[in-house]
Amino acid sequence: MTSAWNAAGPSSPGPSAALSGVTEARVAAANVCADMRGGELLDPSFDRRVAALDARDRRWTRELVYGMLRQRARLDALLADRVNGGLARVDADLADLLRLGAYQLLEMRSVPAYAAIAQTVELAKRRHGIGASKLVNAVLRRLDREREGLRPPVPNDPIDALALEHSHPRWLVARWVARWGADETRRLLAANNAEAPIIARPWHVVREQLEATLESAGVHVADAPLVPDSITIAAPPIGLTELGAYKQGLFHVQDPASTLVTRYACFPSGATVADLCAAPGGKSIELSRTAGTVVASDASIARLARVRQNVNRLEAHNIELAVGDARFPAVRDVDGVLVDVPCTGTGTFRRHPDARWRLKIADLAVLGALQRAIIRAAATAVRPGGLLVYSTCSLEPEENDEQIESFLADHPEWSLEPPPEGVVPESVLDAGRLRVLPQRHGTDGSFAARLRRAAR
Repeated sequence: MTSAWNAAGPSSPGPSAALSGVTEARVAAANVCADMRGGELLDPSFDRRVAALDARDRRWTRELVYGMLRQRARLDALLADRVNGGLARVDADLADLLRLGAYQLLEMRSVPAYAAIAQTVELAKRRHGIGASKLVNAVLRRLDREREGLRPPVPNDPIDALALEHSHPRWLVARWVARWGADETRRLLAANNAEAPIIARPWHVVREQLEATLESAGVHVADAPLVPDSITIAAPPIGLTELGAYKQGLFHVQDPASTLVTRYACFPSGATVADLCAAPGGKSIELSRTAGTVVASDASIARLARVRQNVNRLEAHNIELAVGDARFPAVRDVDGVLVDVPCTGTGTFRRHPDARWRLKIADLAVLGALQRAIIRAAATAVRPGGLLVYSTCSLEPEENDEQIESFLADHPEWSLEPPPEGVVPESVLDAGRLRVLPQRHGTDGSFAARLRRAAR
């Protein structure tokens, strides 16, 4: 992705925007990387660090940070060959500065080489001293000189080669190749490295009305995959939350993979429904279109506060919020329960490029135990004859089909029940379960199973 902004990169609005010549946007990018090394997730760190920037600089910083993370393995391979002793010997913060500088130099064609190099050198000097700045200068200048012939060494092992080419951890690539084969895995990896679109769901208005409102504000709109009444919107000329249509509560943002979970659930009109892992709240909002009452609960007070902001903005008056752990649901005998359980998120790597580097194979076991506890607890909240919908944004069988098979084996009073015909496209149904795959459907990935409790 390239930028049409000024050639030197982001602007410097005011005296506080730069640190001895380093643009505020680049300082923010370096600080986001430091936050992630400290254990913070990308999205909240990014939102906090760019809050003071204007919309143009926020977009530029996003392109830099998210793009660098999507290409990290390839950048590391190129840098390692040009750092004496390899990249592993370099301070972790300095390694991130090198990655950010290399990404500007090699991928952001709007940034001239002199700006990418000089700004990164100055940032390294301020954070690590003159010696570090000399190292950065030498490495980036060499990358620039050799850019026409830059080719990371291709590993002999085909899994290693695929992991390096598309910048993913080897263990994940190996799992996916074993499941889908090399060609389909390659398509998945490419999808993960694409910029995720913004998908708007109309609220209080029909699609055509929202389209007209957005287009009048200079926003380009297009069709969204799988969900005909959703709209793909281009990056707006101002911040998304500054759009009049957003402030007026005429849409919320949700990928089709998530919208399809709520349609697949197909809870009865007027039902009392509990969403026990509700944050960030998009599924609760969708459920409230037809439900009588939606009880949206989450264990995180901070995340639930963001749900409240959206609920208030949209004036979704039939959503009741509550703080609560899904393993100990406070509701009983409701018509339907949705549990969108915590998961590895392997279906949303295009939106969360940091996740691929944070994830460990041991997380499958840890999260699997939590998911097992949640689905069993959630089942106790459903009235006889009611529905339980289990969902994830994971592609991994341990978090999806294996959880459902284990639950059904232990609970003979429950059965898998496909949704009514036509509720979701046939292309996303697999033996009665919802299975949305990035490489096949052009959306995020999601899984859901619709379970019916026997009536007494």
